[in-house]
Amino acid sequence: MLSSIQHPARLVPLAFLFAIAVGTALLMLPFARSADASAPFLVALFTATSAVCVTGLIVVDTPTYWSTSGQGVILLLIQLGGLGIMTGATMLGLLVTRRLRLNRRLIAQAETKTLSLGDVSSVLRLILITTAVVELVIAASLALRFHFGYDQPLREALWNGAFHSISAFNNAGFARYADNVIGFALDPLVLVPLMVAVVIGGIGFPVIYELRRELFAPDKWSLHTKITLLGYAILLILGVVAVLGFEWSNPKTLGAFDLGGKLLSASFHSVVTRTAGFNSLDIAQMRPETLFVSDFLMLIGGGSAGTAGGIKVTTFFLLGIVVWAEIRGEPDPTAFGRRLSSDVQRQALTVLLLALAAISTGTLILLSVSQFDLSAILFETISAFATVGLSTGITPALPPGGQATLIVLMFIGRVGTITVATALALQRGRRPFRYPQERPIVG
Repeated sequence: MLSSIQHPARLVPLAFLFAIAVGTALLMLPFARSADASAPFLVALFTATSAVCVTGLIVVDTPTYWSTSGQGVILLLIQLGGLGIMTGATMLGLLVTRRLRLNRRLIAQAETKTLSLGDVSSVLRLILITTAVVELVIAASLALRFHFGYDQPLREALWNGAFHSISAFNNAGFARYADNVIGFALDPLVLVPLMVAVVIGGIGFPVIYELRRELFAPDKWSLHTKITLLGYAILLILGVVAVLGFEWSNPKTLGAFDLGGKLLSASFHSVVTRTAGFNSLDIAQMRPETLFVSDFLMLIGGGSAGTAGGIKVTTFFLLGIVVWAEIRGEPDPTAFGRRLSSDVQRQALTVLLLALAAISTGTLILLSVSQFDLSAILFETISAFATVGLSTGITPALPPGGQATLIVLMFIGRVGTITVATALALQRGRRPFRYPQERPIVG
């Protein structure tokens, strides 16, 4: 019984559920509210789930509804969710005991997606160091800007810098301003540090680990690193081009900005749709074409084993490689001189189809319990499942059943891909026989 519970595919969702339960309980205590009352259960549960799953969707205004202590709880939940509960626990065990037992290494490997057991200790150390360094540097940068550029008191500037740094690095998108970061839409000294933190946190620790060793030797990079970096760059550029093209003359978004402002805001939106959740533009005022492109970028998400969500860049581009090989009639899908195994192809297809099933079901439920149109509902559903946090503003107006649906989607989106991929990788059943082959008509 114990060994069944300790299976990595079960431990990860159980750990997230435990963190959500504790976070909900803490946020329901009077100290977490700015008002002299306790938060309702659904509000606390939604906020805790959004924080632990590093999503950023909210049903109440973060800076006014929650007290400083409540915001501190949210920040702690974001940090735990971003690192991964089991990764954090394993790191602490590593720092205390200086070594890991085999079962602990397997659990850590399921969360970090490292390729060999011998690398786990180094990866976990890198996670801790990278997290601390990036968050401290970005926090200091933002605090200096808030203090000297916006005349915020030093203590407030430090708190705002730390809050937004942790939120950005963990791709959460929680902000301490009612308009998120729209007030800084033309300020590169705020938006650029946020973008840097989002990219570093979302690109995936296996990639960071490999770049640390082979930064100037791309010929030695693994296929995972090559696909992640190339795919990430392609999607970022396409996002910038799409936002500029569709929003250039929209007076409610980019229309009033000069060229520099347009480029900055378009770049920021392209970055944050990779599951960060901040917004420097009013999402509700964007054209339907931009929302559709954003849906596409949010669904794909960021790198594997990072703080980003979505189906992941590698999943999307691996399937693209398979399709391209089939179109060309090649016997095996290949990339960068490497052949993709059939196991990886099936795992990628499974993750994509399950994601589409979850999004379709969630969209159907929200359409049935609310009066909002399909575009807004689909955007909100994908944002929840991909743990993005961007919103057209309808989340607080959804009925309890709709908000509960988003809670389930956030949880599935955060731990679902980890659970499915781990289970598929660890359970490779072998039949002593094979059925006769037959080819049904396709298309």
